[in-house]
Amino acid sequence: MNAKSFSSHLTSVLTVPQVFFKRELIPFLADLRLAIVLLLLIALFSITGTVIEQGQSAAFYQANYPEQPALFGFLTWKVILQTGLDHVYRTWWFLALLILFGSSLTACTFKRQLPALRWFSRTWNFYTQPRQFQKFALSAEFNQGSVDDLVPLLEQRRYRVFRQDNSLYAHKGIVGRVGPIVVHIGILVILLGGIWGAMTGFIAQEMIPSGATFQIRNITDAGPFAERQVPKDWAVKVNRFWIDYTPDGTIDQFYSDMSVLDQDGQEVKRKTIHVNEPLRYRGVTLYQADWAIAGVRVRLNNSPIFQLPMAQLDTGGKGRLWGTWIPTKPDLSEGVSLIAKDLQGTVIVYDAAGKLVATVRSGMATEVNGVTLKVLDLIGSTGLQIKADPGIPIVYAGFALLMLGVIMSYISHSQIWALQVNGQCFVGGKTNRAQVAFEREMIGILDQFGQPDDTIPASPGNLLKST
Repeated sequence: MNAKSFSSHLTSVLTVPQVFFKRELIPFLADLRLAIVLLLLIALFSITGTVIEQGQSAAFYQANYPEQPALFGFLTWKVILQTGLDHVYRTWWFLALLILFGSSLTACTFKRQLPALRWFSRTWNFYTQPRQFQKFALSAEFNQGSVDDLVPLLEQRRYRVFRQDNSLYAHKGIVGRVGPIVVHIGILVILLGGIWGAMTGFIAQEMIPSGATFQIRNITDAGPFAERQVPKDWAVKVNRFWIDYTPDGTIDQFYSDMSVLDQDGQEVKRKTIHVNEPLRYRGVTLYQADWAIAGVRVRLNNSPIFQLPMAQLDTGGKGRLWGTWIPTKPDLSEGVSLIAKDLQGTVIVYDAAGKLVATVRSGMATEVNGVTLKVLDLIGSTGLQIKADPGIPIVYAGFALLMLGVIMSYISHSQIWALQVNGQCFVGGKTNRAQVAFEREMIGILDQFGQPDDTIPASPGNLLKST
């Protein structure tokens, strides 16, 4: 094979993918039906990710989605874990749907929207034949007047006027044609923000006792590139956690007074958070999500103060209780159990046989097993949900572009053509929306232009004449 034939063969080989890309792939991606199907699938799986709890442990899904009976006859914990429905927004197939949908929008933008915009922005095709005005829903014919007289009337109404010999073209509201492109760009930016957030964000949960300092460790869900987002050069101290109760004893609100500490232990930010009022620092948001009883501080006779941890008890879904066991003899042969249900300070004391011994409040004492047991305080712990999503600013920017594009799309794009030939002047126009308003504007222009005797909106294909 000589060099010339090899070059020809290589060119033909390289041309095949280009032809496939232009003739097959691009039209397929730009198909509106594909975009609708992808959008519906994205919406469906997004709803699934909202209904099914995300980022929980395998034990949680085993308890809530058992195999017998299976939810809807098929949805079990095994299905959820195998398909990734426990972290929908980070699965490869959901990200693939987003990428494919973004590719569809991009193809549609370059194949349809941008060519249409270029057509509107180029040198306009002027009408040169009277019969071309027959297609307008609103047109008129004048036996007097000049195209030159029409120019100031159009400019007064903010039309941009173009002239070529005895023909005229004018338009306004071209921004309405740009609106759909801005909408597409906004959606693409939102998709990029969602993908970036899924790849680089993380979710963590922490249960921290009041007075403790912690760094974020308990990551429950994270993207493949989230390591850099997990803070390592600052920590958080829970200065105090407390709960406000209503007069009937129910929880009104719970609060956490927290400080952000740098590597030297210096406070750089402090805020009291509660539900719907989080702490934000360096792209990480700490939400008040839960609470628990971490421990109890007690004294036996004149002993030092003991701080004992309290564990949550299994009540079979009949409320939340925390308990601990306190020895009342040095050899641990006897002791009592302390039970509490909230941080209001009421503690119930049971002996080894499970018999109710006493009910005490914080600061009170009682006699049990020959010793004086004084309950000093209940220590609460704050449950925090911690999130970092670097894609949020990008998503917000995309929504801003989307709203801007929608507003721009509502602006009518109106066009008017005129032709002067053989002593007659033909005028016609059209708009893409607000038809009634355009007809009124058009009639006003025609009235000022030639004062025709019989100029009214025409049905499509009709030409109105003025003698």
